[in-house]
Amino acid sequence: MFSKILIANRGEIACRVIKTARRMGIKTVAVYSDADRDALHVEMADQAVHIGEAPAAQSYLQIDKIIAACKQTGAEAVHPGYGFLSEREAFAQALKDNGIVFIGPNPGAIAAMGDKIESKKAAAAAKVSTVPGFLGIIESPEHAVTIADEIGYPVMIKASAGGGGKGMRIAHSAGEVAEGFARAKSEAASSFGDDRVFVEKFIVDPRHIEIQVLGDKHGNVIYLGERECSIQRRNQKVLEEAPSPLLDEATRRKMGEQAVALAKAVNYDSAGTVEFVAGQDKSFYFLEMNTRLQVEHPVTEMITGIDLVEQMIRVAAGEKLAIAQADVKLDGWAVESRVYAEDPTRNFLPSTGRLVTYRPPSEGPDGEAVVRNDTGVYEGGEISIYYDPMIAKLVTHAPTREAAIKTQARALDAFAIDGIRHNIPFVAAVMQHPRWISGNLSTGFIAEEFPEGFALPVPQGETAQRMAAIAIACDHRMNQRKRNVSAQMEGWRKVSFDRLRVVRLGEERFEGEVSEQGGAVIIAFPGRSVSVVSEWVPGEPVWHGTLDGVKVAAQVRPILNGVALGHAGAYADAHVYTQREAELAALMPEKVAADTGKFLLCPMPGLVKSIAVTVGQEVKAGEPLAMVEAMKMENVLRAEKDVTIAKILAKEGDSLAVDAVIMEFA
Repeated sequence: MFSKILIANRGEIACRVIKTARRMGIKTVAVYSDADRDALHVEMADQAVHIGEAPAAQSYLQIDKIIAACKQTGAEAVHPGYGFLSEREAFAQALKDNGIVFIGPNPGAIAAMGDKIESKKAAAAAKVSTVPGFLGIIESPEHAVTIADEIGYPVMIKASAGGGGKGMRIAHSAGEVAEGFARAKSEAASSFGDDRVFVEKFIVDPRHIEIQVLGDKHGNVIYLGERECSIQRRNQKVLEEAPSPLLDEATRRKMGEQAVALAKAVNYDSAGTVEFVAGQDKSFYFLEMNTRLQVEHPVTEMITGIDLVEQMIRVAAGEKLAIAQADVKLDGWAVESRVYAEDPTRNFLPSTGRLVTYRPPSEGPDGEAVVRNDTGVYEGGEISIYYDPMIAKLVTHAPTREAAIKTQARALDAFAIDGIRHNIPFVAAVMQHPRWISGNLSTGFIAEEFPEGFALPVPQGETAQRMAAIAIACDHRMNQRKRNVSAQMEGWRKVSFDRLRVVRLGEERFEGEVSEQGGAVIIAFPGRSVSVVSEWVPGEPVWHGTLDGVKVAAQVRPILNGVALGHAGAYADAHVYTQREAELAALMPEKVAADTGKFLLCPMPGLVKSIAVTVGQEVKAGEPLAMVEAMKMENVLRAEKDVTIAKILAKEGDSLAVDAVIMEFA
């Protein structure tokens, strides 16, 4: 077994590998760029080596610097994590040439499977069903259009060396193919250093199901069940679960055996994932093989009890798999939410800045369930513009899918993040969505269920009443504090408060009378009383407690005359008044937001890649105005209506803050 390994990565996956290595008694070496000097993975590792400037191309993608770091620290092996160099054959080969073990598959397997084009050829040769497409090199946009016309629309344009949704576009017409080809090539070159793309038929209403395989250097390969990753946005996974609600045991076995046969055909000898696109009728086609650890590997670990990072390390050290296929048992259900630094109300555009508050839910047992949080950040740390915007992966495991979802929903309610925008409101809303709960999924879920984009849901029905009860309980606790302020004037009675509370929650209005009974606050709404028990104190960002004995968590932030609440995917300001205060508040004028319709605002912090118009130009709705790059994604900003350009206030190369004015319309 190795005594020291280097992790050629950053963020949550570097921290994840360090945790397992530490448990195995293996020392760890972190590498870091200028932007990651104070990162969590640097703090956690036994040693850390600086390898370059902030852009990944000048640091985490520099093979020679990583090899030099291994030699400098005496690291015998390298775990690549995912992304960066994890699927680069040249990296695995360079390590081998320098006598350093690659904790991953052999270079030949990476060459056969890591390249999306070559993997499809290998799968076809192995008689695996594949999606119709063109696997050769595509030289130009015109060539791509010709191929797409022959295959039939819609088509997917995809980076050969891609992953994580980078360098990937769906096109429904020749025009979209031409533009998507250019964008995919550009993103592929900047993210992977390889601008090759291919085109294949896009299966309508598909599901994304993948099989986890594990092989050793002695010819043994097993599969560890499947994961469903159909909830995707821009081809990037948002929610994952294991097992899949679609599959039965026969289909699972068939997919698993195909995945194992393919892995054996290329002498695969590590953890890897064979991805399939599945129809609603349980038909499936080979999509690609990822020759690395997947982002969503925790859900498989939770239902199998197998530490995939440990297995990768043991296999790389030459050990035989200690697990046979018959030993693999699937236990319960696991759900994972990817928590991203992005604003779901602004079309999920990236958000950067300081994590002023970062308080994840408690890890460990939660009744019959278990909560796990894989992260690479900390309170006070920075979310950089240079890398993937992932903050954490929140995973819950329970005996049933329903219980895993309920635990996940409660854990999301208890996840406090301030300082940046994040997607917790979105994934929390999905947890409440009837279609998600029923398991009726497809990769089009987000586009179909949120066609106009995502707006913060307002509380309704039972959720609204729960939030009103929490608001009254918070107000009651704050009033108790006021009653007990020290050094009040002698001879004056302490402040007393009306027992009747009026809550204005969005458009809804609740009245409740407050009393205390034992350690509980009793709130008597018309027709119903709620018993509230909580140890919450003012200033805490998360309210934990029980409502009529049921565990509840909610986001709580102070506002004038109340609290801003988030619970069960719904958000609203809850203003709590006495009856007289409510009468007066109803007479107050409301502030109207300024009209920004005459400006193009930068929707996220980013770099201006290009300005597509000039002053005085008349632009039709839908035409491009500018392109802004953030977190490795190029975002084309288009005119929402016919406009004339009056002023251009930014230029190519400018680094802009969110809501900075790019141009003004006449």
